[in-house]
Amino acid sequence: MTVSSSAATIIRGGRVLDARAHRADAADVLVAGDTITEIGAPGLAAPADATVVDARGKLLQPGLINAHTHAHGNLAKGMGDRWTLELLLTAGPWLSGGRALADKQLSAKLGAVEMVLKGCTACYDLAFEWPAPTLEGLEAVGGAYAAVGMRAVVAPMVADRTFFEAIPGLMPMLPPAMQQEVEKLRPAPWKTSIENMGKALAAWKLDRDQVRLAVAPTIPHHCSDEFIRACVSLAREHGVGMHTHVAESKVQAIVGLQRYGKTLTAHLDDLGVLGPHFTVAHGVWLDADDMKRLGAHGASVAHNPGSNMRLGNGLADMRAMLEHRVTVGLGTDGANCSDNLNMYEAMRLASFVSKAQCPDVERWVTTDEVALAATEGSARALGFEGRIGRLAAGYKADIVFLDLGHVNWIPLNDPTNQLVHTEDGGAVTHVMIGGRMIVQDRRLTTVDVAALAREAEAARERLARVNAPGKELYEQLAAVVGRFCPGLAHMPYHITRYVGRA
Repeated sequence: MTVSSSAATIIRGGRVLDARAHRADAADVLVAGDTITEIGAPGLAAPADATVVDARGKLLQPGLINAHTHAHGNLAKGMGDRWTLELLLTAGPWLSGGRALADKQLSAKLGAVEMVLKGCTACYDLAFEWPAPTLEGLEAVGGAYAAVGMRAVVAPMVADRTFFEAIPGLMPMLPPAMQQEVEKLRPAPWKTSIENMGKALAAWKLDRDQVRLAVAPTIPHHCSDEFIRACVSLAREHGVGMHTHVAESKVQAIVGLQRYGKTLTAHLDDLGVLGPHFTVAHGVWLDADDMKRLGAHGASVAHNPGSNMRLGNGLADMRAMLEHRVTVGLGTDGANCSDNLNMYEAMRLASFVSKAQCPDVERWVTTDEVALAATEGSARALGFEGRIGRLAAGYKADIVFLDLGHVNWIPLNDPTNQLVHTEDGGAVTHVMIGGRMIVQDRRLTTVDVAALAREAEAARERLARVNAPGKELYEQLAAVVGRFCPGLAHMPYHITRYVGRA
């Protein structure tokens, strides 16, 4: 095979993970530009002037891919404890309000830095701007990923109903003064959001192999049917993906039945949403019919076990999803509700959640299934299938180097089991993305982390002052939401389904 010597890199002395086979054999990896061209036995031929990367004592794994996160959440990590999903949504104006363009970029950059330092090379980011997405805001978020050197799909998270309108019966429970306050939180008319997203899709200047756009109507019942249909048309027109929170909480599942007389997935199917381009976030309360629909359409689910437990939403059934031919990717969710963006933790929790659901060992997901979900499954959800998520010829050189001398790997018994159950990011020494070293000897090569920390602290202090009224409003609203929504969640779901379909 002919390789241009001017752009060649040869990685020598490492052990290349084969997650399916639970093996990590010694091999050399030849990279031309941003792409792996060959993986072969030690001593693999390479151009004489190729850059040599010493990988002795290292395990080489595909970069992990985060199938669901939120850039705006990174400045809000650690700001709450006992939050349900509905309380988190109520807290949104406090947690994410008052953001200038620089804050939006800062928050995205902070998340990208955390992810790459922990072995994650790509993500699906549902970024939020209020009252509507803007080209400038999306460019700021996308530019943050590009500056760090990470891949991302940035999907503006949009709605045309407030949270309080979306939950039947919630608005009348608020005192008149609170109703007036939440009315100020109304998003822009849906046509404005569609127009702005269309402009961004048409004018996008970043390299789409690295950072591309998608469309994310945030939660089905937060969006009018007209809006969702317009999102479908926009995504098809530009050939991009769609990503939506579906059946994340029991409240969402019940509201879907109350509002539509069918599940949220069935309603989205009626609106023409489902397809290979479509990703469900969470899917904790999907039923067998929902999974059958998703599998038949070639759709994906971004499984976020940490966030699902953190917000008390329940345990999604990854085994059932796989049985229904649903592509499963793994995600961390946003740092405002999971508090870290560690994909190693997401893998470990995905394995443990499956094992905690029943005593039937045959129904537990295996570590190789989890590892593949965090790489190949997530790659498909992002629309990068066949390009990232594997260490193989023709794939992008997105490679994580793990130190086999780290205590996590002493002794090395089974590399797949230890990747999923033992590794926590502590052994990550180098991270290559597209043939470029983004992390070298545990240090970022693209961003000054100390300067980023100073910028983040200044933003934290300023936003705390700006958003103090939002925090006060949240505390008032939480007293109502914290009673009303758990009341919905206490309804027996099987009875609700029967009533909803009657």
